[in-house]
Amino acid sequence: MKRIFNFSAGPAMLPLEVLKQVQSELLDCQNSGMSILEVSHRSKVYEKVNSEAEQDIKDLLGLDDSWCVLFLGGGASLQFTMVPMNFLPEGKVGVYADTSSFSAKAVKEAAKVGETKVIFSSKADKYNRVPKLSELTLPENAAYLHITGNNTIEGTEYKDYPDTGAVPLIADLSSDILSKPIPTDKFSLIFAGAQKNIGPGGVVVVIAKKDFIKGRSTTLPTMLNYEVHMDNNSLYNTPPVFGVYIVGLVAKWLKAQGGLKVMAQRNEAKAKVVYDVIDAHPEFYRGFAERDSRSLMNVTFGLPTTELEAQFVAEATAIGLNGLKGHRSVGGLRASIYNAMPHMGCVQLAAFMEGFWYKNK
Repeated sequence: MKRIFNFSAGPAMLPLEVLKQVQSELLDCQNSGMSILEVSHRSKVYEKVNSEAEQDIKDLLGLDDSWCVLFLGGGASLQFTMVPMNFLPEGKVGVYADTSSFSAKAVKEAAKVGETKVIFSSKADKYNRVPKLSELTLPENAAYLHITGNNTIEGTEYKDYPDTGAVPLIADLSSDILSKPIPTDKFSLIFAGAQKNIGPGGVVVVIAKKDFIKGRSTTLPTMLNYEVHMDNNSLYNTPPVFGVYIVGLVAKWLKAQGGLKVMAQRNEAKAKVVYDVIDAHPEFYRGFAERDSRSLMNVTFGLPTTELEAQFVAEATAIGLNGLKGHRSVGGLRASIYNAMPHMGCVQLAAFMEGFWYKNK
């Protein structure tokens, strides 16, 4: 078996231990005589998978029973619509911090539902930073503030989160979910596509205060009503069973590693290895993000020419460092170093970067 270091932004690397467990259980899940791909979502086998995944995520984040964890389909992109449909009433305004391509998409979808207001945007600077907390001033009629915690394409990340008082704080944490402890008391609802940091494609995790979800309009389409999914424990319809199963295994793996404080320390150390090379050769490796906004999950940078960038990707891929090409909308290079990326992967990438600089400076 040949395993490479996969720096792709998503679907992304999963822990090898989890993949081996999936492999060992694929034909017979929990002694059921069936694959997880075959079991009914109404069976005791899947109910156990679903409930344990929910509880393990709660344990990792330190959440009590006043919170719910939902497993839905449609990815984070569907949440761009579900959030305003559920929480943006007439007479109120959905407030957004525009820090990335995905933030801009969220604003665009919300504007189809109701009134929106962007109170911060770094678009003019190619989304090179997130706001200082002092730059976020909420209007009086704010229904909620929506932020994107980590910006996958641009490589920026919030280090601190705003205190919004009585205004609900809603966050898209798709690419940094469960990578570090977060002050959950600041949030009303968090959503995350699993395929970047905690699972495969096809499942989105929604973490919310139950009281915030209660009381949704009965005129909402059933499948777009958070309360319906909460009341049915994510089982109103057939959920993305296989994806939830893997998310649950990843959550157990994270607990076995020591939890989110340990993962934060590992992720900081991994990112430092790569950023140190960028900082050592700023005339050659041009970091895209402002230093105080740098992401621990997605390291973005460019080289002096697009020809050198193409050469970098080709040579890295040839030695098993895969997925380093930047997003098509911005170009450049990107190393996504989520929870499952071993420290050695970053060490090998840094060594390659040093050698590439020396040969091409």
